[in-house]
Amino acid sequence: MNTLTPYFVPEWISTAFLIAIPLPFILIALFVRRTSKNTKHKMAFPMVVLFFVLYLIYVAVASYLGWFNHVSLPPRVLLLTTFPFAFLLFMVIEKTQVFKDIISNATLESLVKLHIFRVIGIFFILLAVHDTLPKPFAFIAGMGDVLTAISSIFVAKAIQNKKSYAKKLTYYWNVFGTIDIMFTAIAANVLTKISMDTGSMGVDTLAFFPFCIIPAFAPPMILFLHWTIFKKMKEISA
Repeated sequence: MNTLTPYFVPEWISTAFLIAIPLPFILIALFVRRTSKNTKHKMAFPMVVLFFVLYLIYVAVASYLGWFNHVSLPPRVLLLTTFPFAFLLFMVIEKTQVFKDIISNATLESLVKLHIFRVIGIFFILLAVHDTLPKPFAFIAGMGDVLTAISSIFVAKAIQNKKSYAKKLTYYWNVFGTIDIMFTAIAANVLTKISMDTGSMGVDTLAFFPFCIIPAFAPPMILFLHWTIFKKMKEISA
């Protein structure tokens, strides 16, 4: 069976990524702690922390054992992490009373603010600059993430200040962020297929540690957060 070929990534990029990647997990865990404080779900915060720790250990061990290294479509990292995680979020977590109560207690601006962690998308650009990801893909995906992250600050501020345009701005921002992450996920699979057929550069770098954490976590989590914002907006409008 063919295996993926790792590209050389400068050590400083890998180190910087390992320093930055805890950010989304910390922000989401703190969000759960704040929004579950006045509910009966006191164990929500420690359970989220435990899940994140175990999930990251699983991703790291699976990468170390080479489970993601085999050439396949969909890529193994998606089959073994992204898809199961998405199923857990959309088919299990989303239907629990814990989730419903937490989202009911959350403010719309707090949900929007969570997307600040998408500044980590800058690593797509850094990897492309060092020829370890296809440049068009990486620059579009990276800039989309960074723009979504930075603009989330202004969107949250508009909601907080009750601006007349806040609702429309939030809706269009949420659509943009959703399209961005969907583009990234779909384009990665398309590039994998092209790479398998022609031998051109694919997204192999995202199958190796530590960057395999990106596909293992980001697409399902970000889509879930955007979906949650749509639900919250519907709840507010009802």
